Order: sequence, then C-alpha cells, then structure tokens
Amino acid sequence: MTRFLGFHIGSGFGLAFVLANSGPPLPPSIALVLRALAVAAFAAIIALTVFLGRRPAVPPGPDSPQMRFDGFFGTVVLVEAVLLFGGLQVLRLLDAPVQANVAWIALVVGVHFFPLARHWRSGSLMYAAAYISALGLLGLALVLVGVPEPVPFVSGVLPGVGMLAGILASLVVQSGESRLSGGA
Repeated sequence: MTRFLGFHIGSGFGLAFVLANSGPPLPPSIALVLRALAVAAFAAIIALTVFLGRRPAVPPGPDSPQMRFDGFFGTVVLVEAVLLFGGLQVLRLLDAPVQANVAWIALVVGVHFFPLARHWRSGSLMYAAAYISALGLLGLALVLVGVPEPVPFVSGVLPGVGMLAGILASLVVQSGESRLSGGA
C-alpha cells in the first residue's frame, strides 16, 4: 500500500482544507454539502487504493513518475515547515486578517509541490502546484485589497476540492487501465 502513500497524504490534506474552510461566508447548507462531498471523495480514494493495492503494480517505465520519500523530499518538507510557521508569524506581527493565514498556507503548500514534481518527474503534480499556488496568491491579493471574507473559500476550499478531485480522477483512470490490462 506504500505505492499510494502520496495519494493518502494529498487526499488527507485536501479533506482537511475543505473541512477547515467550509464555513462563513458560505451558507451553512452549501458548507455541509461541500464537507459531505469531501468526506465521500476521501472515502472513495481510500477504497480505490485498497482495490488497486490488491493488483500487481505495473513496473514504471523510464519516463514514469517515481515518488521517492528520500532526503530531497525531507529537505523540501523542512523548508515548507519553516516557510509555513515563519510566514504565519510574520502575518501575525503585521496584524493581517486571520484569513491571510489560509492563503499563506495554500501558497506554501502549492510552491512546495514544484520541486517535488520535478524530482518525481510528475507533470500532474506540476499542475497541482500551479493551481494551489495561484489560489494562495489570489487569496493574499484579496487580503491585500481589503476583501478577506472569500479567502477561506478561494484559498482553502478550492485547493482542497482540486486535490481530492485530481487524486480521485487519477485513481479512477488507474482503475480503468487495470481492468483493461486484465489485472487480477
């Protein structure tokens, strides 16, 4: 099941983004639906990884993405943690609205995917990096122009939904390929 570790980590963070940020200014009914869909997507991701984990792994080709949780990964995560906590302290010292924290977190999470996407040769992770980073920047811009209210949705819910949807779509494609190739 370790071959799906990245999917589990990403979907866990996607779920956390949605659950933590699906609140005001969203109407409570929409927030509830978003949370329920996020939980359902997370459950589907776990189910698909269990299903796919029972099938033999397809050996990667020379140009296939290869997730390696090695020293490079550790360094990227360490830098990410320093930027996250350091940036949150700077925002606090600047007396920025609390919504700026969500945007900063999204920006740092998005940016940390760029070196990992290159290291792992993963084009899809590069798209995730750009998507999440852009939503983090948009949230910071909204705070800067004095419109912080939508930031939790823009920089929290949308990145979370994107992470869950992207991972789920990838697993559905893998599941279909597995069926087509006659995997047991």
